[in-house]
Amino acid sequence: MGPSKGQNRSPAQRDATTFERLSTVEDRVGVAQVVERLGLWQRAAPAGGRPRVLLNMIATADGRATIGGRSGPLSGAADRALFHGLRSAVDAVLVGSGTVRTERYGRIVPDPAVRAERQRRGLSDEPLACIVSGRLALAADLPLLAEAEARVAILTASADSLPPCPAHVDYVRAARGDALDLTTALAELRGRFDVRSLLCEGGPHLACQLLAAGLLDELFLSLSPRLAGGESAGGQALRILAGAELQPPVELELLDALRSDSDLFLHYRVLAPARVSRETIASSSLAR
Repeated sequence: MGPSKGQNRSPAQRDATTFERLSTVEDRVGVAQVVERLGLWQRAAPAGGRPRVLLNMIATADGRATIGGRSGPLSGAADRALFHGLRSAVDAVLVGSGTVRTERYGRIVPDPAVRAERQRRGLSDEPLACIVSGRLALAADLPLLAEAEARVAILTASADSLPPCPAHVDYVRAARGDALDLTTALAELRGRFDVRSLLCEGGPHLACQLLAAGLLDELFLSLSPRLAGGESAGGQALRILAGAELQPPVELELLDALRSDSDLFLHYRVLAPARVSRETIASSSLAR
Protein backbone atom coordinates (compact mmCIF):
# COMPACT_ATOMS: atom_id res chain seq x y z
CA MET A 1 0.00 0.00 0.00
CA GLY A 2 1.15 3.54 -0.68
CA PRO A 3 -0.42 7.01 -0.86
CA SER A 4 -3.61 7.02 -2.93
CA LYS A 5 -4.03 9.30 -5.92
CA GLY A 6 -6.25 11.71 -4.03
CA GLN A 7 -3.58 12.34 -1.38
CA ASN A 8 -1.53 14.40 -3.85
CA ARG A 9 -4.04 17.24 -3.89
CA SER A 10 -4.38 19.88 -1.20
CA PRO A 11 -7.65 20.10 0.81
CA ALA A 12 -8.56 23.24 -1.14
CA GLN A 13 -8.37 21.30 -4.42
CA ARG A 14 -10.61 18.47 -3.25
CA ASP A 15 -14.38 18.56 -3.60
CA ALA A 16 -15.87 16.79 -0.59
CA THR A 17 -19.10 16.07 -2.51
CA THR A 18 -17.49 14.12 -5.34
CA PHE A 19 -15.94 10.68 -5.51
CA GLU A 20 -12.86 9.21 -7.14
CA ARG A 21 -12.07 5.67 -8.09
CA LEU A 22 -9.06 4.67 -5.97
CA SER A 23 -7.89 1.77 -8.12
CA THR A 24 -8.88 -0.41 -11.06
CA VAL A 25 -9.13 -4.16 -11.37
CA GLU A 26 -6.30 -4.07 -13.93
CA ASP A 27 -3.91 -2.43 -11.43
CA ARG A 28 -3.02 -5.66 -9.65
CA VAL A 29 -0.16 -6.04 -7.17
CA GLY A 30 0.99 -8.95 -5.04
CA VAL A 31 1.55 -8.90 -1.30
CA ALA A 32 5.32 -8.74 -1.79
CA GLN A 33 4.89 -5.55 -3.85
CA VAL A 34 2.50 -4.06 -1.30
CA VAL A 35 4.93 -4.67 1.55
CA GLU A 36 7.91 -3.43 -0.47
CA ARG A 37 6.11 -0.18 -1.29
CA LEU A 38 5.28 0.36 2.39
CA GLY A 39 8.97 0.12 3.30
CA LEU A 40 8.19 -0.19 7.00
CA TRP A 41 11.73 -1.30 7.84
CA GLN A 42 13.13 1.90 6.31
CA ARG A 43 11.02 4.38 8.26
CA ALA A 44 12.36 6.31 11.21
CA ALA A 45 10.73 5.76 14.60
CA PRO A 46 8.65 8.72 15.83
CA ALA A 47 9.97 11.25 18.30
CA GLY A 48 9.71 10.45 21.98
CA GLY A 49 11.80 7.29 22.09
CA ARG A 50 9.08 4.78 21.23
CA PRO A 51 8.54 2.53 18.20
CA ARG A 52 6.27 3.36 15.29
CA VAL A 53 3.09 1.46 16.16
CA LEU A 54 0.87 -0.06 13.46
CA LEU A 55 -2.46 -1.76 14.13
CA ASN A 56 -3.70 -4.55 11.84
CA MET A 57 -7.35 -5.56 12.34
CA ILE A 58 -10.22 -7.14 10.43
CA ALA A 59 -13.96 -6.48 10.63
CA THR A 60 -17.13 -7.56 8.85
CA ALA A 61 -19.15 -5.04 6.86
CA ASP A 62 -21.40 -4.62 9.91
CA GLY A 63 -18.48 -4.04 12.25
CA ARG A 64 -17.92 -7.42 13.90
CA ALA A 65 -14.31 -8.17 14.86
CA THR A 66 -14.94 -11.82 15.70
CA ILE A 67 -17.32 -14.65 14.89
CA GLY A 68 -17.65 -17.32 17.54
CA GLY A 69 -15.04 -15.50 19.59
CA ARG A 70 -12.31 -15.68 16.91
CA SER A 71 -11.17 -13.43 14.08
CA GLY A 72 -10.11 -16.36 11.88
CA PRO A 73 -13.58 -16.99 10.36
CA LEU A 74 -13.56 -13.42 8.96
CA SER A 75 -10.30 -13.85 7.09
CA GLY A 76 -9.83 -14.92 3.48
CA ALA A 77 -6.71 -15.84 1.52
CA ALA A 78 -5.79 -12.23 0.66
CA ASP A 79 -6.15 -11.05 4.26
CA ARG A 80 -4.03 -13.92 5.55
CA ALA A 81 -1.34 -13.15 2.96
CA LEU A 82 -1.25 -9.48 3.96
CA PHE A 83 -1.27 -10.46 7.65
CA HIS A 84 1.93 -12.46 7.17
CA GLY A 85 3.37 -9.89 4.77
CA LEU A 86 3.16 -7.14 7.38
CA ARG A 87 4.82 -9.41 9.94
CA SER A 88 7.73 -9.86 7.55
CA ALA A 89 8.55 -6.13 7.59
CA VAL A 90 8.54 -5.09 11.28
CA ASP A 91 10.83 -5.44 14.27
CA ALA A 92 8.20 -6.78 16.65
CA VAL A 93 4.60 -8.00 16.86
CA LEU A 94 2.43 -6.94 19.81
CA VAL A 95 -0.64 -8.86 20.96
CA GLY A 96 -2.82 -9.15 24.04
CA SER A 97 -2.73 -12.35 26.07
CA GLY A 98 -6.40 -13.09 25.37
CA THR A 99 -5.79 -13.04 21.62
CA VAL A 100 -2.67 -15.20 22.01
CA ARG A 101 -4.71 -17.80 23.89
CA THR A 102 -7.80 -17.69 21.66
CA GLU A 103 -5.96 -17.71 18.33
CA ARG A 104 -3.31 -20.18 19.59
CA TYR A 105 -0.34 -18.11 18.45
CA GLY A 106 2.70 -20.00 17.21
CA ARG A 107 6.04 -18.90 15.77
CA ILE A 108 5.70 -15.45 14.21
CA VAL A 109 7.70 -16.18 11.02
CA PRO A 110 8.00 -19.94 10.44
CA ASP A 111 9.04 -19.72 6.76
CA PRO A 112 12.87 -19.81 6.25
CA ALA A 113 12.52 -17.90 2.98
CA VAL A 114 10.74 -15.04 4.76
CA ARG A 115 13.39 -15.01 7.47
CA ALA A 116 16.05 -14.70 4.76
CA GLU A 117 14.13 -11.80 3.21
CA ARG A 118 14.03 -10.10 6.60
CA GLN A 119 17.82 -10.38 6.80
CA ARG A 120 18.10 -8.77 3.37
CA ARG A 121 16.11 -5.83 4.71
CA GLY A 122 18.43 -5.46 7.69
CA LEU A 123 15.96 -6.94 10.17
CA SER A 124 16.42 -9.78 12.63
CA ASP A 125 15.48 -13.28 11.46
CA GLU A 126 12.16 -13.04 13.25
CA PRO A 127 10.11 -10.31 14.91
CA LEU A 128 10.18 -10.13 18.68
CA ALA A 129 6.83 -11.53 19.90
CA CYS A 130 5.49 -9.09 22.51
CA ILE A 131 2.60 -10.20 24.72
CA VAL A 132 0.66 -7.84 27.00
CA SER A 133 -0.36 -9.86 30.04
CA GLY A 134 -1.61 -8.58 33.37
CA ARG A 135 -1.86 -11.89 35.23
CA LEU A 136 0.61 -13.97 33.17
CA ALA A 137 -2.19 -16.46 32.50
CA LEU A 138 -0.40 -18.15 29.60
CA ALA A 139 -0.43 -21.93 29.41
CA ALA A 140 2.89 -23.70 28.94
CA ASP A 141 1.48 -25.61 25.95
CA LEU A 142 0.85 -22.42 23.98
CA PRO A 143 2.57 -23.09 20.62
CA LEU A 144 4.53 -19.84 20.76
CA LEU A 145 6.01 -20.65 24.18
CA ALA A 146 6.70 -24.24 23.15
CA GLU A 147 8.87 -23.08 20.22
CA ALA A 148 12.56 -23.15 21.15
CA GLU A 149 13.48 -20.59 18.45
CA ALA A 150 10.86 -18.06 19.54
CA ARG A 151 11.89 -14.74 21.11
CA VAL A 152 9.17 -13.47 23.43
CA ALA A 153 8.86 -10.32 25.55
CA ILE A 154 6.11 -10.21 28.16
CA LEU A 155 4.83 -6.69 28.88
CA THR A 156 3.36 -6.73 32.37
CA ALA A 157 2.88 -4.86 35.63
CA SER A 158 3.31 -8.12 37.53
CA ALA A 159 6.50 -9.11 39.37
CA ASP A 160 5.78 -12.80 38.66
CA SER A 161 7.28 -14.92 35.89
CA LEU A 162 6.05 -17.78 33.74
CA PRO A 163 7.16 -21.34 34.48
CA PRO A 164 10.20 -22.40 32.41
CA CYS A 165 9.40 -23.04 28.74
CA PRO A 166 11.38 -23.74 25.53
CA ALA A 167 10.96 -20.20 24.16
CA HIS A 168 13.40 -17.46 25.14
CA VAL A 169 11.32 -15.13 27.35
CA ASP A 170 12.22 -11.64 28.59
CA TYR A 171 10.08 -9.36 30.73
CA VAL A 172 9.26 -5.69 30.31
CA ARG A 173 7.88 -4.67 33.71
CA ALA A 174 6.29 -1.24 33.63
CA ALA A 175 3.72 -0.47 36.30
CA ARG A 176 1.61 2.55 37.12
CA GLY A 177 -0.04 1.40 40.31
CA ASP A 178 -1.44 -2.05 39.54
CA ALA A 179 -1.76 -1.36 35.80
CA LEU A 180 0.63 -1.72 32.90
CA ASP A 181 2.13 1.58 31.76
CA LEU A 182 2.11 1.06 28.00
CA THR A 183 4.01 4.26 27.26
CA THR A 184 6.94 3.21 29.45
CA ALA A 185 6.79 -0.39 28.19
CA LEU A 186 6.99 0.66 24.54
CA ALA A 187 9.87 3.01 25.29
CA GLU A 188 11.71 0.07 26.87
CA LEU A 189 11.08 -2.04 23.77
CA ARG A 190 12.70 0.73 21.73
CA GLY A 191 15.69 1.23 24.00
CA ARG A 192 16.34 -2.30 25.19
CA PHE A 193 15.43 -4.36 22.11
CA ASP A 194 15.89 -1.72 19.35
CA VAL A 195 12.25 -2.09 18.26
CA ARG A 196 11.62 0.70 15.75
CA SER A 197 8.44 -0.71 14.17
CA LEU A 198 5.80 -2.53 16.21
CA LEU A 199 2.81 -4.29 14.62
CA CYS A 200 -0.16 -4.74 16.96
CA GLU A 201 -2.59 -7.54 16.06
CA GLY A 202 -5.10 -6.86 18.83
CA GLY A 203 -7.20 -7.67 20.57
CA PRO A 204 -9.76 -4.86 20.68
CA HIS A 205 -9.04 -3.83 24.29
CA LEU A 206 -5.32 -3.45 23.60
CA ALA A 207 -6.06 -1.53 20.39
CA CYS A 208 -8.29 0.89 22.27
CA GLN A 209 -5.68 1.38 24.98
CA LEU A 210 -2.99 2.22 22.41
CA LEU A 211 -5.25 4.82 20.82
CA ALA A 212 -6.27 6.30 24.16
CA ALA A 213 -2.61 6.65 25.19
CA GLY A 214 -1.67 8.36 21.92
CA LEU A 215 0.62 5.48 20.93
CA LEU A 216 -0.87 4.42 17.58
CA ASP A 217 0.46 5.79 14.29
CA GLU A 218 -1.23 3.78 11.52
CA LEU A 219 -4.16 1.41 11.03
CA PHE A 220 -4.46 -1.41 8.51
CA LEU A 221 -8.13 -2.42 8.36
CA SER A 222 -9.40 -5.38 6.34
CA LEU A 223 -13.11 -5.22 5.57
CA SER A 224 -14.50 -8.73 5.22
CA PRO A 225 -17.48 -9.03 2.82
CA ARG A 226 -19.68 -10.64 5.46
CA LEU A 227 -22.64 -9.62 7.60
CA ALA A 228 -22.62 -11.36 10.98
CA GLY A 229 -25.24 -9.61 13.12
CA GLY A 230 -25.58 -10.82 16.69
CA GLU A 231 -24.78 -9.30 20.04
CA SER A 232 -22.41 -10.24 22.83
CA ALA A 233 -23.52 -11.08 26.36
CA GLY A 234 -23.15 -7.39 27.23
CA GLY A 235 -25.56 -6.37 24.47
CA GLN A 236 -23.02 -5.30 21.87
CA ALA A 237 -20.95 -7.33 19.43
CA LEU A 238 -17.17 -7.01 19.73
CA ARG A 239 -15.69 -4.44 17.34
CA ILE A 240 -12.05 -3.64 16.53
CA LEU A 241 -12.00 -1.35 19.58
CA ALA A 242 -13.37 -2.40 22.96
CA GLY A 243 -13.58 -0.32 26.12
CA ALA A 244 -14.57 3.23 26.91
CA GLU A 245 -15.69 5.64 24.22
CA LEU A 246 -12.77 7.71 22.93
CA GLN A 247 -13.16 11.36 23.87
CA PRO A 248 -12.82 12.97 21.42
CA PRO A 249 -13.00 10.38 18.61
CA VAL A 250 -9.64 9.84 16.92
CA GLU A 251 -9.52 11.04 13.32
CA LEU A 252 -7.93 9.04 10.50
CA GLU A 253 -6.45 9.99 7.14
CA LEU A 254 -6.83 7.47 4.32
CA LEU A 255 -3.48 6.64 2.75
CA ASP A 256 -4.46 3.79 0.45
CA ALA A 257 -7.23 1.34 -0.43
CA LEU A 258 -6.83 -2.04 -2.10
CA ARG A 259 -9.35 -4.61 -3.27
CA SER A 260 -9.10 -8.37 -3.68
CA ASP A 261 -12.36 -9.75 -5.06
CA SER A 262 -14.90 -8.39 -2.54
CA ASP A 263 -12.42 -7.81 0.30
CA LEU A 264 -11.25 -4.25 0.97
CA PHE A 265 -7.94 -3.31 2.59
CA LEU A 266 -7.68 0.20 3.99
CA HIS A 267 -4.53 1.92 5.24
CA TYR A 268 -4.94 4.97 7.50
CA ARG A 269 -2.70 7.42 9.29
CA VAL A 270 -3.85 8.17 12.84
CA LEU A 271 -4.21 11.93 13.33
CA ALA A 272 -3.58 13.77 16.61
CA PRO A 273 -3.79 10.66 18.84
CA ALA A 274 -2.49 12.56 21.88
CA ARG A 275 -5.76 14.53 22.15
CA VAL A 276 -7.65 11.63 23.72
CA SER A 277 -8.68 12.42 27.28
CA ARG A 278 -6.97 10.91 30.31
CA GLU A 279 -10.44 9.84 31.51
CA THR A 280 -10.69 7.50 28.53
CA ILE A 281 -7.31 5.98 29.36
CA ALA A 282 -8.21 5.51 33.01
CA SER A 283 -11.46 3.73 32.20
CA SER A 284 -9.85 1.30 29.74
CA SER A 285 -9.72 -2.36 30.76
CA LEU A 286 -5.91 -2.40 30.60
CA ALA A 287 -5.77 0.46 33.12
CA ARG A 288 -7.42 -1.68 35.79
